[in-house]
Amino acid sequence: MFKIKTYNTISIKGLSRFGRDKYEVASDIGAPDAYILRSHKLHGEPLPASVKAVARAGAGTNNVPVADYTKQGVVVFNSPGANANAVKELVLTGMLLGSRGILPGMAYVNGLTHMTDAEEMSKLLEKEKSNFAGFELQGKTLGIVGLGAIGSMIADAALALGMNVVGFDPALSVEAAWRLPNQVAKMENLQSLLARADYVTLHVPAIEATKHMINADTLKVMKKGAVLLNFAREAIVDAHAVVASLDAGHLGKYICDFPEPILLNRSDVYAMPHIGASTEEAEENCAIMAADQLMDYLENGNIKNSVNFPAVAMDRAANTGARITFSNENVSGVLGHVLSVLADNKVNVIDMVNKSRGEVAYNIIDVQQAPSADVVDAIKKVEHVIAVRII
Repeated sequence: MFKIKTYNTISIKGLSRFGRDKYEVASDIGAPDAYILRSHKLHGEPLPASVKAVARAGAGTNNVPVADYTKQGVVVFNSPGANANAVKELVLTGMLLGSRGILPGMAYVNGLTHMTDAEEMSKLLEKEKSNFAGFELQGKTLGIVGLGAIGSMIADAALALGMNVVGFDPALSVEAAWRLPNQVAKMENLQSLLARADYVTLHVPAIEATKHMINADTLKVMKKGAVLLNFAREAIVDAHAVVASLDAGHLGKYICDFPEPILLNRSDVYAMPHIGASTEEAEENCAIMAADQLMDYLENGNIKNSVNFPAVAMDRAANTGARITFSNENVSGVLGHVLSVLADNKVNVIDMVNKSRGEVAYNIIDVQQAPSADVVDAIKKVEHVIAVRII
């Protein structure tokens, strides 16, 4: 029986994936095998030795101390693409809000509570509507920074609206490149994109390399009057630099999902309460993906969509007696030593796979018979081995 500890409110459609015959799921549970969570911050919390994996029902994992967990052999999963459509639709909403006088126009209309004559109100609005005129998206250039699942969907939608699309992603994967429409012009650097775009939308992870990617220097490169949209993470944008650019009349509008005190009560800032993935469908999709990935790892040792371990999967042979999985520091000789331990103890290997990612490696070894406790202990004692499981 595997034990899953939940944080936050996880969609029941995700939690129902855990069969009651194999899983116990609760928010208050002792010695959990895994966590599933959304935005709960794990930094500073003690990690029980029983925890083997953490699944984030969402894309970002900055609420998880990934580096610390990696050193303890804990696999951290996320749910890339599961909330992509929800974010895409909100970005499009932000672009439309940023191009037309929708919000100030509605505020003006709702302020006319002193009027009682509909005909008089109609005449007034006809006179005042020019104060809320805007621009059409068609023919404008959208710059997309980060061309993953969300970025590529936004590119599709923007092209359908008749926009020109330019993109920049220094870490563009082969899979993402295939998914990207060929009408998207790839920029060689961020500055080239910023200089061309009327609208810029950000879709990169919050890592050290992207912290304050948009700052005083990069804002100067943007076209005067351009609209900046941030539905990725607050750390990517220096809010103080944005306010300075707005005050100087250079940046046109800032539309984001991450309010900060300095951004409040400004007519040129539309700040939303972190609702990018807050749709029923997105929460269900993220929870289902997170649960399925946890189950495959706990039951089979397979890894998909981990942010700290390599993607590894292997089917089980019919005559498999047990499956050994282990993680180790990515140095030479570790796998050879483990195989020597198995050979010395006459444990027959049927199949195996070994992958590495950065400073960590991960191995799946199917054997004909379950290894004894002494053999498992010997594997754990191999230098540079981090964690061992027998499934």
